[in-house]
Amino acid sequence: METNRRALVTVAIGSLYLKAEEEAAELRQLIQRRRARMRRMRMARLRQMLSLIFLNDGTPQNYAQVNDQVPILKIVFSDEDTKPAFKLARATIQLLVQVLPRKKRHGWSHEMEVFMFVYWLACGASYRVTSNAFSMPVATVCRAVHHVVEEMMTILHRIIHFPKADEMEGVGAGFVHLAGHEAFCFAAGAIDGCRIKIRPPARPLKKSHLNRKLFPIVILQGICDSRGKFIDVHIGNTGSVHDALVLRSSPMFKESLYPPAGYFLLGDGGYPCLQNPVAVITPFRQPIAGSVEARFNSHHAKASCVIERTFGILKTRWRSIFLRGLEVRPLFVPKVVAACCVLHNVCLSVNDILEVDHPQHEEEGDNLEDCADEQEVSGNNLRARLAAHLSAPTELNVSLQEHDYI
Repeated sequence: METNRRALVTVAIGSLYLKAEEEAAELRQLIQRRRARMRRMRMARLRQMLSLIFLNDGTPQNYAQVNDQVPILKIVFSDEDTKPAFKLARATIQLLVQVLPRKKRHGWSHEMEVFMFVYWLACGASYRVTSNAFSMPVATVCRAVHHVVEEMMTILHRIIHFPKADEMEGVGAGFVHLAGHEAFCFAAGAIDGCRIKIRPPARPLKKSHLNRKLFPIVILQGICDSRGKFIDVHIGNTGSVHDALVLRSSPMFKESLYPPAGYFLLGDGGYPCLQNPVAVITPFRQPIAGSVEARFNSHHAKASCVIERTFGILKTRWRSIFLRGLEVRPLFVPKVVAACCVLHNVCLSVNDILEVDHPQHEEEGDNLEDCADEQEVSGNNLRARLAAHLSAPTELNVSLQEHDYI
């Protein structure tokens, strides 16, 4: 009896083992067939990709193709005016394509990436809006934008640079024309700050970016010539920093790069009046002592307001960048703002000018007449001599170059 029971158990276990072996064999065959099918699909995709990349003769071709039915691309590939959609004339965009380095071997063309970047600026730095307009993935737009921005940083110092020594006379003549008096023939530029709202950074850095109105701010310090062309920009200081501290933290001030000896910059009351290490002439503080100071302030305002008009052009062209919160990472903000300044100079070179709105005047900080350290020399005496020369042009027949401050 016991022997029969053991025999039955052995037969049952054997049958179960054989059944398990058959199921395992079927599963292995199914896995092999699936792997073979996946290999065939990969090879088919590879052959399709190679057919797109290479022509019949083996030469590579551009496999990125555009949809010519997209409305924004019809503007790109036609002779339509690009200014309403891109805020730049077609001649400006073509010049930008020429000056940027071109090192692409595949993917979207260099021209297409530039158009995507310019449209990205025009629509307020929105990757999603640009992606929908060009009918492209958001990741593609993001890569193209960052690629063009990095390229523009390589040509920044070719587009925005200080005038050469033989150009300083022309710069001074331009400010003489603006001010209406020869006393400003040694003005080398106008300086001011522009505050740009950004997306609030993370908690540890948020407080330092807030200005007096509790908005997260990044400051653009710009210096322009009499035509409104940027000759120096310093970007990155936060909204809690005063204009005078922004000036003192800039490389131009620390290394005394500009203006040359004998020339001076024109600044508003938010800057200290200095003669050394960098000459900055500001208007007389209120209350005005007499007609000499009032006359100087009037001519000074005529000459120095060119930097406000320059910022006004920036705000008019890139309204969504400068008048709304810039929705990019705080570390990427200085590069985006610098790219806008580069585009401003490129526009001036091809006479691509926009009608300037009447922007609100940038708030000045507290008037700073005192010098911050012993190395700084006050410019009050220089300003007084300029005011005296401006108020008595017929009595002072001696040129400004004979004064001791040159």
